[in-house]
Amino acid sequence: MPNVTLRDVARRAGVSYQTVSRVINQHSYVAEETRQRVLATIAELDYHPNKAARSLAARHSQTLGLITFGLDFFGPAQMVINIERAAKLAGYDLVFSNVSATTMKGLRAAVRSIRRWQVDGILLITPVLEMSDDAISSSNEGLPMVQINGQLGAHTPSVAVEQRYGTRLITRHLIELGHRRICEISGPLNWFDAIERHESWQATLREAGLDVGISIEGDWTSASGYQMTRRLLETAPDFTALVVENDQMALGALRALHEYGLRVPQDVSVVGFDDIPESPFFEPPLTTVRQDFSALGERGIDYLVERIQHPDLPVEQQIMYPELILRASTAPPKR
Repeated sequence: MPNVTLRDVARRAGVSYQTVSRVINQHSYVAEETRQRVLATIAELDYHPNKAARSLAARHSQTLGLITFGLDFFGPAQMVINIERAAKLAGYDLVFSNVSATTMKGLRAAVRSIRRWQVDGILLITPVLEMSDDAISSSNEGLPMVQINGQLGAHTPSVAVEQRYGTRLITRHLIELGHRRICEISGPLNWFDAIERHESWQATLREAGLDVGISIEGDWTSASGYQMTRRLLETAPDFTALVVENDQMALGALRALHEYGLRVPQDVSVVGFDDIPESPFFEPPLTTVRQDFSALGERGIDYLVERIQHPDLPVEQQIMYPELILRASTAPPKR
């Protein structure tokens, strides 16, 4: 078969082209039965990766662009790490630009910078209100583009984690334990994730017939979790549970509660969001919500490559769901 491509192998073997790439690159994340089927197909079709790469290079640069904001924070940083890994496994190089100002001018400048690399498509991590659907749609200058973790319901090609579902899980967990006085430390409310988590916390309490407790806005950092918890303790010290909308702020909250003489979870239950690697080692280990950033990166790359290969694909938002991770920071209330 002349000019056999990686996609020809994938179709014949009944797998994704990413799986074929993983087999060629001897990646461990492939079931042995699948690996053997792909190797047999490669032999059957007499597929030679270098020849296929030259064929693809005639049409594509095999380079993707990534524009991101907020690399100081755990979520965006993990997205970049896992997108880069997924791009390599898919056979693409990755170049990226970090946007410091979330404005149309900043976004367009980043797109122009990325385009100098002759990229085949662009991924966007722009998790703040200033980046509207229209702004994103008008900024791509004709390139395939996929947004990662933008606003739920966005009318742009995107992959997103269902943040409302995650906060509903942790809030329902507290309610089912018997908590009735539940406060919150939200993230910065110009971030899509923070808005969705905050609104879900409110809605879940109302659905349970409970009063909505006091909420104070943090900035995702441990320092703000500490400061906002101290403020809550000064203004509304009778809460028995605290929903902290990311794990780093939860770390600060645990410190503030300890200094105030309150035990977790005996006096106050605390939950976080993200399941950062340190969360199992907090004192006590933190009940939280896990986002699968590895799968998010892979799904984003998969969808962008699909749009590169098939420009007429309909626009869709692909949704992923987080999971509740139960640890020792929650218990039934005793007061």
